[in-house]
Amino acid sequence: MIGGVKEHKRQLKEKDIVCLGHLRRVFGLLERLNEVGRGRDKACNRRLFFGDYCKLVLLYVWNPLIDSLRKLQEAAQLQNVAKAAGIKRFSLGSFSESVRVFDPEQLEPIIAELAGQLQPINPKDRRLADFKHAITLVDSTVLRALSRLARSACGLEARYTTARDGRAVYGWRLHTQLDLETFNPRIHRTGARNAGDQHEKNVLRRNLQPDRCYVGDGAYADRTLFDDIVQAQSSYVIRLREDSVFEIAQERLLSQEALDSGVVRDAIVSLEAGQQHPIRLVAVQVQPHPRRTRKGTHESDLILLATSLLDLPAELIALIYLYRYTIELFFRIFKQLLGMRHLLSQRQEGIDIQVYCTVIVCLLLCLITGQKPNQSNRSMIGWYLIGLASQQELIDHLNRPDNTGVKLRAKEELWKKLGY
Repeated sequence: MIGGVKEHKRQLKEKDIVCLGHLRRVFGLLERLNEVGRGRDKACNRRLFFGDYCKLVLLYVWNPLIDSLRKLQEAAQLQNVAKAAGIKRFSLGSFSESVRVFDPEQLEPIIAELAGQLQPINPKDRRLADFKHAITLVDSTVLRALSRLARSACGLEARYTTARDGRAVYGWRLHTQLDLETFNPRIHRTGARNAGDQHEKNVLRRNLQPDRCYVGDGAYADRTLFDDIVQAQSSYVIRLREDSVFEIAQERLLSQEALDSGVVRDAIVSLEAGQQHPIRLVAVQVQPHPRRTRKGTHESDLILLATSLLDLPAELIALIYLYRYTIELFFRIFKQLLGMRHLLSQRQEGIDIQVYCTVIVCLLLCLITGQKPNQSNRSMIGWYLIGLASQQELIDHLNRPDNTGVKLRAKEELWKKLGY
């Protein structure tokens, strides 16, 4: 359940469990990459090619028992693994240095091919059945890196904060567009510093697509970005900062459905001079949530949403923004559950390859289970792949009823009975 909206969950049968088939299919797709970088092998002594490198990274991300580069090396020497992946023995040094001749962007067509096989995982709420734009959640997350390497690659653009001891902290920022319906992410990497050309709003501006509804937080609250989204034939629902200045052009009456959803204002506004399209403001009253800032703890019970959707009911604008928090769960999966907290390479090319391979694993988990990837499913599939779980146990696990939120609702009902 996401934000109170119940998810669709289909029953799986034995024929649906094709994880090994999918993994081998990806291995087959990666074979075409082995020609990348071969032109620089003048001595003809290279044994670890681009496709082989990607297979190793996929094995690391896929299997919960492989948690280091050395364990990956040991796993690749197992007879079954070597036979399935077609990988020869490699040294840690060759693995680390080989990324310099690889082009990570060559993985994008493979990701696009897998994404084309996805079926909707989060069917639209019936109230959004006639909404044509694909809801696309936008945000970014930071991966910490070795300061020396990040600084040499991006300079001060890689610095994003200061540790308590006064040392500068460096890293990379992953700018993500997550398709809510298919759970398919598009990711672009920059230095971690959120400013200038690599600011979240400017990265999104450079990667806009038509027929999407971009949903984001206050970092994307920029009038010129709003205009660019509309010019790209898309729409947006983006949170405004609480101190935003605007002029009211027209107040709208609120329906009972909107009031029941917490909407307290619906108006057409003007943010600043030069505005190229009408901007709608929807204010939603929510439960205050304390947020720590440099100036202390701050909390607010009002969310201001700017949108170009003039005809959609106000309660549905609030519903669309409610889905935004799904991308925070995705980052948790991406960084903690799929191994991105430990980088196999600190070089830019190696980081990009690991990011792309983690996206491939996310897509594989979606294809195999028909569900969003999570820690429980990923672990069970890993146990099945190494023979610790049977196929029937995997099917039973994936078909478990979704009880998310049951305890929370029971607790709320108990408080109501007690008069609180």
